[in-house]
Formats: sequence, structure tokens, C-alpha cells
Amino acid sequence: MEQFLKLVEDYTTYIILGITFFTAVLFIIVLVQNNRIKKEREKYQSLTKGLTGVNFEELFIHINSDINDINSKLKELENNLLTVETNLTFALQKIGFLRYNAFADMGSELSFSIALLDKYNNGFVLTSIYGREKSVSFAKPIKNGESNVPLSPEEMIAIDRAIRGEKEIGFK
Repeated sequence: MEQFLKLVEDYTTYIILGITFFTAVLFIIVLVQNNRIKKEREKYQSLTKGLTGVNFEELFIHINSDINDINSKLKELENNLLTVETNLTFALQKIGFLRYNAFADMGSELSFSIALLDKYNNGFVLTSIYGREKSVSFAKPIKNGESNVPLSPEEMIAIDRAIRGEKEIGFK
């Protein structure tokens, strides 16, 4: 035992330096671990935000329930969107318009034909003929871009413009 005490006495400075170095290393390790624990605590608190006294099993069950609700609502929205898209194919979406003079002695191009069609080129063409004594308006059905009623050249132009998606209002 005397030898051990002699050894400690001879190397006291080195032992103190070693213990100081070892303590500094341990202190740095404690700081790093504290920082990691703080980050993990923040992650946990953000995961359990709004929930108190929950364990992970309850938390995962709660999250799974929320995901199932979201998926159910998403499927319902997809079905609603599909219904709306289907209904919109039958809405009037194509318009062709043509103004013209129905009679040679008339000016200002007050007569017109307007074609209103859906996605499948079904709809009608509305024509208004303006004359000095009277004006006449009538509509003709259109199915697949054609009519079972004879069409005037102006009505055919209006239908063609609607089918081609011509945006500008043209004159004859």
C-alpha cells in the first residue's frame, strides 16, 4: 500500500490533469446528450401536441383513426368530383356565333345565329332573322354536330365555329 501511496504522490499532478481532462470530456458528452434529449423532447411534444397523458400506442391508434377518416373523406370528394365532371360534359360549353344581314336591303347585320353545344356536340342553334316589318326567332336541335332539320348556311357556320372552339365573334 505504501508503494501505491508513493506512486500517487509522485504522479499527483498527472493524475489531477487526467481526471480534469476526463471530467471535461464527460461534461462535453453530457452537453451533447442534453442537446439530443432536448431535440427529441421537442419532436415528442410536436407529435403529441394537444394530447395529454397519452402513450405511444394510444397516439398511433389516434393517428391511424385520423388517417382513415381523411381517406374516407378523400374518396367521397373523388366520387363527388367524378359526378361533377360527368355532369359538366352535358353542360353547354361550346358557342359559335355569326351576325349577318338576312336581306340585301338591310344594314347593320341585325340577324344572327348562335350555336350552343355540349362536349358531345349536342345542343341547339338559335337563329333570329331581323326584317323591316317583323323579326322571327327559332331554334333547331343539334345532335352529334348535325341536325335532322335543314340548316341555313349561317347556322352551319355557327355550328362549325362552336365545334372548332373559335373564340372570336365573326361576321359573314
